[in-house]
Amino acid sequence: MTVIVWIVEGTWPACVDAARAHAPQGADVVLLHVTDLEAPGVAHGAYAGLLGRAGPERDPGTRMEHLAAAAGERLLAAAAERLGRPCTRQDRSGRVEREVVAAAEGADLLVLARDGDRTHLGPRSLGPRSRFVVDHAPCPVLLVWPQTAPGTAAVPPPPRPPHPPHRG
Repeated sequence: MTVIVWIVEGTWPACVDAARAHAPQGADVVLLHVTDLEAPGVAHGAYAGLLGRAGPERDPGTRMEHLAAAAGERLLAAAAERLGRPCTRQDRSGRVEREVVAAAEGADLLVLARDGDRTHLGPRSLGPRSRFVVDHAPCPVLLVWPQTAPGTAAVPPPPRPPHPPHRG
């Protein structure tokens, strides 16, 4: 059994805890972090457009890529320590939601956390990237709350029944 755990800043502890609780002993656990290259790409383009070509040591996009990669490595290391069992660390880069879906190909379970409005139950508790992953995951998904879930009092009331047709 292969369990992919999507590691994201701010929500990763809940995902690791869920994997520890739900992945059977002996399962291959893969901690996945994806670095979004959109911001470094924009910085690189702006720098090149304004100042022309220069060496990568002065390019803010290159520096942002290095900082993002280092941050991803730190997150993966912290997640592996919290997991407390053998695992594989995978750091990808690109369009985050598409990389997560691609990494889940052939997996038996994908663990991710809600990242939207955490004050209410419902579809808005998923951000756009998580919604894409949930909608396109090629395997079963375990969706967890990064903290205690809001109570069911947050569920909106049922819709009113339609009015009967007017006879007259």
